[in-house]
Amino acid sequence: MDFTPSDTRQMLADSLTRYLADQYPVEHRNAVAYDAPFHDASKWQELVELGVLHALVPEEAGGFGGAGFDITTVFQALGTALCPEPVLPALMAARLLAAASQDVTALMEGGATYAPAWAEVDAPYQLQDIAMEARVAGDGYLLSGRKALVYGGQIATHFLVAARLNGQLALFDVKAQDADVQGYGLIDGGGAAELLLDQTPATLVLADAEDAWEQALNAGALALCAEAVGAMQVAYDTTLDYLKQRKQFGVPIGKFQVLQHRTVDLLMEIEQARSITIKAAAELGGPQSGRYVSMAKHLIGRAARQVAEEAIQMHGGIAMTWEYPLSHYAKRLTMLDAQLGDTDEHLSRVAATLIA
Repeated sequence: MDFTPSDTRQMLADSLTRYLADQYPVEHRNAVAYDAPFHDASKWQELVELGVLHALVPEEAGGFGGAGFDITTVFQALGTALCPEPVLPALMAARLLAAASQDVTALMEGGATYAPAWAEVDAPYQLQDIAMEARVAGDGYLLSGRKALVYGGQIATHFLVAARLNGQLALFDVKAQDADVQGYGLIDGGGAAELLLDQTPATLVLADAEDAWEQALNAGALALCAEAVGAMQVAYDTTLDYLKQRKQFGVPIGKFQVLQHRTVDLLMEIEQARSITIKAAAELGGPQSGRYVSMAKHLIGRAARQVAEEAIQMHGGIAMTWEYPLSHYAKRLTMLDAQLGDTDEHLSRVAATLIA
């Protein structure tokens, strides 16, 4: 198979990579990622103007992409730069709105910021465990309960909330101004929020939305896989460069065979991660999409942690310092596993498809 990116995707990758290298160096990233609002509003608008969000929306919904390889193109570049901007919730929101035949123009142009809210304290991963129910009130609906770990929720103007309506999982739009939003920073940079609803008015967007939620979560997990591939490659390149420069007993430590073996092992893990991400991207939207995304998320969760730990160990103490970029890459790679289902969760999903 020919995995050469199309001219359009290559142009997007080149433009985005160049922009992030010039305008979002790791020093700037660290300056904004850990303090409220946990991103850079001006850089976010520049990413919008660059067309990043348009690339994540299908053509029939007004964008110019939305396929699996469009997602991986964008998020691998974001992972390379360790960019904390809320592109992940924008991607998932775009797919939810498109599935409901809603206008996504405001989202693509940055006029409105949407944050998907599905996870609950007792339902962190599985949609069937969601307990929040909508109550009919006149011509509208009211929602009560709590949504946990809403990515991008700290800056959202709208929340796309998963709640049950007549036994089905539905999709509702809740305005941020009508809800109690408790924003906070994540340990690896970026922000999220707890969404507290108490008889909060909501607009029904899609009555039967379980498939839409599944597809949005698959797209989000694929995006995280691509982000991890980008971040792992930087961690590997940084480690390789360090091994060539750091000297012990008068020679670069990269000449020691045991370290050469370990770097080769890391390279193999990264290439396997890249390959399974390509496969998951090719299958996105198809009947086997969930299975291949779960396979990728499981493998990459394990590989990302290994790359992070090995890179730190081969560097030594310098890799643990705040000033050294690798420490932030390692932290992000470790935490990526917990987002949208960890290795255990996705392994169980793959096993379930085999049993079925």
